[in-house]
Amino acid sequence: MNELINFDDVNNKIITIRNQNVILDSAVAQLYGVETMRINEAVKNNPDKFPEGYVFELNPKEKQEAITFFENPNTSSQRHVIENFDNINSKPPVAHLEKIKRSPTLPKAFTEKGLYMLATILKSPQATQTTIAIVETFTKIRELSRMVTLKEKNIELTNQLQTISLLVINEVPLTKEMMMDIIGIRQQK
Repeated sequence: MNELINFDDVNNKIITIRNQNVILDSAVAQLYGVETMRINEAVKNNPDKFPEGYVFELNPKEKQEAITFFENPNTSSQRHVIENFDNINSKPPVAHLEKIKRSPTLPKAFTEKGLYMLATILKSPQATQTTIAIVETFTKIRELSRMVTLKEKNIELTNQLQTISLLVINEVPLTKEMMMDIIGIRQQK
């Protein structure tokens, strides 16, 4: 794999497990163009670089749910445990699925911090390009998440203003308590 890695290449491999965006070891290996064994050797040979929260091993139930998700990403019963970020309608790449299915070992999941630390170990031109793509993807995901949060707050404020406007138009006298209740401020007693 000598072509440049792009946003979609990385984004389609990000799943959510234990409320964290992660990439499974086999998908990381695919991105870096190496065998999964090499990725896991890097972790094993550098345990001080991967403290708790950087990489974790899936349990058997999570492994099965990951397999089920990658086989059918639109199955809603799996989405609460493992979900592909914002790609409900896209078909995630499943090249690493067969490796996960056949492997007797449980896959490892790399968090964003674990991926950054892995980048300090892997050295090659492709590793550099892959790391840049991973950094850019996680940054874009954070930006999109912030935008969604701001949009949700904007909708909430709009709804509050509409409620106040309707009360004013209908000449309903507004008390301080009513205003505070509408905008969600509770008085301390």
